[in-house]
Amino acid sequence: QVRLVESGGGLVQAGGSLRLSCAASGRTYAMGWFRQAPGKEREFVAAMGWTDASAAYAGSVKGRFTISRDNAKNTVHLQMNSLKPEDTAVYYCAAGSMGVIPSFYDYWGQGTQVAVSS
Repeated sequence: QVRLVESGGGLVQAGGSLRLSCAASGRTYAMGWFRQAPGKEREFVAAMGWTDASAAYAGSVKGRFTISRDNAKNTVHLQMNSLKPEDTAVYYCAAGSMGVIPSFYDYWGQGTQVAVSS
């Protein structure tokens, strides 16, 4: 069993930055970040393999968001820069097989709210 705990969400003005963190307990897997805005489906944001540094990003965040990991602390981060109001959503950390759809992932965190004001 893997437990994921996210932190770092909040309210920020457009153009600002936030850093999300996800602490994982148990076996390590590829880690991903997804987000879900009200009335919308959960969408892929970024993912990183655990045995290598391969990373993937959604086109809407590429160049603004950076995923990174700290293997010693079993933690993955999502640095979000140049935030836009359309980035507003609940952000979820997930662990499983590296992929861009939710079904690739077996474990999910509780989510952390990110709100970007214009």
